[in-house]
Parts: sequence; structure tokens; C-alpha cells
Amino acid sequence: MSTYLEPRRVRISARPDEVAVIEIDGRDVASAVEAYRITQTQDEGPEVRLYVAEGWRGVEFDGMAEVVAEPADLRHVVVDFLGAVDWQRLHEAVLARSDLDGRPGELTRGVLAELTEWAKSA
Repeated sequence: MSTYLEPRRVRISARPDEVAVIEIDGRDVASAVEAYRITQTQDEGPEVRLYVAEGWRGVEFDGMAEVVAEPADLRHVVVDFLGAVDWQRLHEAVLARSDLDGRPGELTRGVLAELTEWAKSA
């Protein structure tokens, strides 16, 4: 995994049925990229996350962004997240949920909902 902490010049041009152009500082990296994600919040500049899967469709981006390159296989992210879960804290949080309804599977639904909320805030 390689992360550039300083913004790099990024150019992405991708459309269905066309060869994608993905460049970092003018260097063509398209052959190594299987997927990417471009995000930007109101308070921060754009971030381009490159995953080393086919999937780009009709996206263009040409500007400065922080670049993070990660393996395309994201299972390790899920495994690491679940491995870091404190089971006691999860147990207490699930039992304290106000949406438990007594129906079959409520605890499983509660665990999944709690983990989803934790993942969104991670």
C-alpha cells in the first residue's frame, strides 16, 4: 500500500467501452488500478482512493487530490474492523438499543445495525 501525504496531480477519464486514463503526476497508472473512489467533503479537498477491479463508468476528474492506493481485495479491512470490536461493548450497546422489538432475530438485527453504525463512524 502506498499513500501520498501531499496532494498530487490526478487525472481520471473513464467511460464505458473506452480505455480509462488514470494518471498521477502525469504518470499512467491505469494498468495497475482495478477500481477507484473520489470523495470530497465541504471542509476538505478531494481524495482519490485507488484500488490495485474493473468498475469505472463515465467519471472524469482532473485536479489536485490526496492519493491513497490500496489492494483491491478489501476483505482485510472488514477482518481488521471486526477483529477490533470489543465484544462486551458491542453486547451492551446492542442490549441498550431502542429498536429491539422482540421479534425473532432481533439480537442479530441489533448486532448488524450497531456494527453498521460503528463502521460509518470509524
